[in-house]
Amino acid sequence: MIPPDRDLLLRLLDLPTAGPLETTDEVQLWEAMRLYAAAATEIGFDIAYFDSPDPSLLDRPGVPAVVRHVEPEFLFCQPSLVLRIGPASPAVMFNVHLDTVAPFESAWFDGTAFVGRGAIDAKGPAVALLAGLRAAIAADPAVGRDAGVIVQAVSGEEGGAMGTFGTRPLVEAGFHGELNIFCEPTGLRYLPRCSASMTACVRVDGDDAIDDEAHRGHNASVLLGFLAQHLALDLAPRGQVCVAGLHTGTMHNRVYGQGELLLNIPYDSQESAAKMTAALESGLSTGLGEFRRRFQDSPGFHRTAMEAAEITGLHWRKRDLPVLPRQEIPLLDGLVPRWPDDEPGFTCDALWLADVPGTRTAVLGPGSLGANNAHSAGEYADVDELDQFSALVRDIVVRFSRSGGA
Repeated sequence: MIPPDRDLLLRLLDLPTAGPLETTDEVQLWEAMRLYAAAATEIGFDIAYFDSPDPSLLDRPGVPAVVRHVEPEFLFCQPSLVLRIGPASPAVMFNVHLDTVAPFESAWFDGTAFVGRGAIDAKGPAVALLAGLRAAIAADPAVGRDAGVIVQAVSGEEGGAMGTFGTRPLVEAGFHGELNIFCEPTGLRYLPRCSASMTACVRVDGDDAIDDEAHRGHNASVLLGFLAQHLALDLAPRGQVCVAGLHTGTMHNRVYGQGELLLNIPYDSQESAAKMTAALESGLSTGLGEFRRRFQDSPGFHRTAMEAAEITGLHWRKRDLPVLPRQEIPLLDGLVPRWPDDEPGFTCDALWLADVPGTRTAVLGPGSLGANNAHSAGEYADVDELDQFSALVRDIVVRFSRSGGA
């Protein structure tokens, strides 16, 4: 990574780009994308698109509730950028997100690694991508002449937005290639598939009570705590599930009659999604029945037990997202190690290429979400790994261009 690349990455890391779904602090995605666009135009790319998304995108199927329920004005600070060089087809597309999670952290470079929010997910890979594209253009005149290169730099990847107002509309507008690479940390192995996830909310809507007469109310804390344990045991043998947040209230001297339990359920096929949905519905029903049996003779919880089924409902915060099935990508074989078929993948914006004909899609990037502290304090990216990713980008683009996209 040459000094201008390091300077660009540090400047990007110094910009707070966690979106309104993550924080109420200032969002500087426009500034980050202008910096990125300026660096790309210096190596020959044109700006094909640079704008914030249309509010109508929030009303479409598959949009998570966390996005649907915010004021549409927040989209103004969520721009996406498309850069392009060469013909529209054949073309290879790279997608990278410049939004991050919160909170913002100051960035630094210690000579071997960059540290800061987005260092590995995904501002570091974004800069390494440009370095690789610059090297590819210099290595072979076929790049940008016989085959095009498209770069999507998007917002709306973090915060639970799932690419619904970033990557999704860009793909639908035709900003994709025959080969599409999504730059996420994979340990420099290519992942030729992408799972999705659905988020369920078990909600209790009952009556509060004061602590001196707790039996008069519905105790959502006890009910949801019981259901969390029951569902954790019941669903574990059926598939992967994350029993996540449980919230009722914060005061010590009252009984809370309302509360929510969140469960996040990944799936790698629509069949597995349907199976886990049915399992959750069944598990909730049996859990409510068991709660009634266990607590109906307890004076303090009798009302809660007898009315548990009436005050408890299942609501979906996110569901019906597509899944990118496993694909064969001969062009990448021999250049990049393949992610093992028996190792679980993960969810990212690549799922929006699931139903696009004539395309092959993979996830590829340096580092690891866990090992590099992505979404955590001390997130970092090693220069050596970023340089290795740049070299892979160069080789992929040159091979694609020389083969005419085959």
